[in-house]
Amino acid sequence: MALRIPKAELPTELRENLIKQLGAVPEPVEVTFNNPDVAMSNLEFSAKLAAWDAADASLKTFAHMAVAAQVGCSWCLDINYFAALNANLDLTKASQVPCWRESDVFTPLEREVLAYAEAMTNTPTTVTDEMSASLLAQLGAAALVELTAFIGFANLSTRNNTANGITSQGYSEACEIPLAKRPEQTGAASTASTASTASTAPTA
Repeated sequence: MALRIPKAELPTELRENLIKQLGAVPEPVEVTFNNPDVAMSNLEFSAKLAAWDAADASLKTFAHMAVAAQVGCSWCLDINYFAALNANLDLTKASQVPCWRESDVFTPLEREVLAYAEAMTNTPTTVTDEMSASLLAQLGAAALVELTAFIGFANLSTRNNTANGITSQGYSEACEIPLAKRPEQTGAASTASTASTASTAPTA
């Protein structure tokens, strides 16, 4: 897939800071900078979002990767797997997010969060009262609000990237464990077995 919108030139300081942080300038930033107001607002919100701490970082990272796998955004899968490495998260688990239903490494709570992320990503959404009630009981209101907003932002990012033709830049090549592939299935089909999968999955 080729970029559908050309890259724009970034201010020198911003370019240098991104290279220092990530080793390369993220293509979503270069594309979005055709409209600097949109680009800077997105960067500012991303920074604020990264500072939220009511919900566990692993749960949020895995949720974002689940959204990316479902939408088909290889860039978000790539960068979030790289972020998991830098944050010292469990890479064995992170690597298995695209095929989490077939994997036995996730805890029951992690599986519920991954199912919730996919349910929020389905169109129309398929979140149920039972899903929310279970997560509310385990995480608390503040963390569930944060997790939900985080998943919403993941949908914004993944859908922007795929619409703009942005694909993986190879950030995750620094990770020793290869990233698993997503099984061939539809979002609707995957959600149909959510309740039974979440409740019967083995504990890590």
